[in-house]
Amino acid sequence: MLVVGMLIAGIRLGIILYDRHKEAIEQARKPEARPLNSDYYVTPRKLHPYDLKSAKRLTKQPVWVKVGYAYSYYLYDPATHHADFSHEAGKLLPIQKLEIKDVVTAVSPKDPGERQVLAVFEQGGKHYAARIGTERDGDYKLYSDDMLFIEDPRQLYRHWPADVWQAIDQHQVKPGTSELEVDFAVGIGLLETGSDSVNRTLHYPNGGKPLSITYHEGKAVEVRPGRAG
Repeated sequence: MLVVGMLIAGIRLGIILYDRHKEAIEQARKPEARPLNSDYYVTPRKLHPYDLKSAKRLTKQPVWVKVGYAYSYYLYDPATHHADFSHEAGKLLPIQKLEIKDVVTAVSPKDPGERQVLAVFEQGGKHYAARIGTERDGDYKLYSDDMLFIEDPRQLYRHWPADVWQAIDQHQVKPGTSELEVDFAVGIGLLETGSDSVNRTLHYPNGGKPLSITYHEGKAVEVRPGRAG
């Protein structure tokens, strides 16, 4: 009886050890989980403006443009409170730093019943204004939180290496650069038809120096000159 019991116990132990060994092999064969991207933990602060008074809080600190070459700005005359909407003066640059002097409203050139909410800033000794929303019958639609950082992006993304920030400052894109880093370097990109979340190609106007960049799983794998226009 004792011998039989020992044999049964030995068999059971062998089975347990074999199962654990098999499980260890299967776990070793599984691809390692990717570390989470530190960018996912960045949560830029927002102002959540809801009217003209709350939007004027943009004057309390510097702001930085989130998406370059996406937003137009116009000459603005502080004396007459007139913005020259008929002539675009330029486009806001990638992560351009602005000191907002005032937030005002002006009559829309296309719809007199709708006023444009404008952020006024100085550049090269002149005043300019960029649209940050609209107002109609006291109802404000403001999108400054989507346009502007109110914290220095270099602090928000301080985990990026120095060479990444150097490339951004020089508006350069290299293979291996993330899509967000490219946005900071060359501004808005237009998604090519047929792209998906894994393999995608974007076309960047880049202030008249167009680029076409192909990504695989969020990293640039091919950077080439784009077509003008």
